[in-house]
Amino acid sequence: MGRVAALGERARVAGLALAGAVVLLADDPDAVRRAWRTLPDGIDLVILTSAAAEALNSDSAAHGGRRPLTAVMPP
Repeated sequence: MGRVAALGERARVAGLALAGAVVLLADDPDAVRRAWRTLPDGIDLVILTSAAAEALNSDSAAHGGRRPLTAVMPP
């Protein structure tokens, strides 16, 4: 079974570490894209804040070859 990561602003994702998610803090679009490109191996699901999802959608190259399943938190 794969692991879960949470990507986005600290206030929105930090608590998910308590549930065992790998938390990737990213407070601006460039940080989101950097974090996405460096996702650890074995991540099968990434929970994105709405701002993180927007940053990734605005730059299709940010996805690279990796395509784990994603879920977007409501705003």
